[in-house]
Amino acid sequence: MIFTSDNWAGAHPAVAASLSAHSTGFAAAYGASDLDRKVEATFNEIFGQDVAVFFVGTGTAANSLALSAINRPGGVSFCHREAHVIADECGAPEFFSHGSRLVPVDGAEGKIDPANLEREIARFPAGFVHAGQPMAITLTQATEAGTVYTAEEIRAISKIAKAHGLPLHMDGARFANALVALDLTPAQMTVELGVDIVSFGGTKNGCWCAEALVFLDPAMAAQAPFIRKRAAQLFSKSRFISAQFDAYFENGLWLDVARHANAMAARLQVGIQSSSQTRLAWQSPANETFPIVPKSLARELSTKGALFYEWAPPRSAAHLVGEDETMLRLVTSFATTEDHVDQFVELLR
Repeated sequence: MIFTSDNWAGAHPAVAASLSAHSTGFAAAYGASDLDRKVEATFNEIFGQDVAVFFVGTGTAANSLALSAINRPGGVSFCHREAHVIADECGAPEFFSHGSRLVPVDGAEGKIDPANLEREIARFPAGFVHAGQPMAITLTQATEAGTVYTAEEIRAISKIAKAHGLPLHMDGARFANALVALDLTPAQMTVELGVDIVSFGGTKNGCWCAEALVFLDPAMAAQAPFIRKRAAQLFSKSRFISAQFDAYFENGLWLDVARHANAMAARLQVGIQSSSQTRLAWQSPANETFPIVPKSLARELSTKGALFYEWAPPRSAAHLVGEDETMLRLVTSFATTEDHVDQFVELLR
């Protein structure tokens, strides 16, 4: 009953097999192999247009280099208050963008509120050098609260971005989970809604170590090759990242495993709602679930073999958790089984 993180899961067997298949012989280095080119072409296909793709090793690298590529002197990027880029990356986005700042924006259930976003942008009037200048908006899809931005919500944020001349970046560490939850295509969730750059994650969804920085307008990527090299993210044997993505995309595997993870989370949520001791903080359509339980029950679950993190509630939801209660974060993955879920739910009863 391991619900700590989808990062705890191993590699999907198809991904592992592809890594093994490409582990012998010789191939051009630094992204120049036939396999690298094949996977880049696949990215073009799934986004429905030519894109610029740069493989990196971590989601932190993808997010940091995305903002670095669009940096401005005194630059300010706007994100949700609990977004991964501001809460969980140890200042890496600011470090790699040489001192740009992240400004938090409030919003319920992990999503930027457009009215709050407008108010925060207004704090940086054009030409006021002391404040700095807006440079980007970054949203997390799926969010750190397990929720997803709908197409309409992304479009509303994109409209604000375009009105202020700001690139819109999507942190897609759980891109596939959000995509299948919304039943959209990659282009429908990004290109058609005005997203400019995507941090495309595979690691949380069955890959071993595969992340990509995707510029939906290749013209925006002019400096990206140099930025990636300078950040020590240009892998010499990049075919091993490509081998993962090759298996990941084949026959829609990436969507199938995301659907499975989401389905296991939905099963968890039904079980939590059936228990008199627990309740959901909110509904989560992706693969993260946030129940509120008595502290004594959390301890009991741990002693009986369930692994999870006790989670600090978002500031906007702190009032939901009582003094003798705690919030848990339960994360499902391609490796989660119905038995894992059912065993956990049985303990709640």
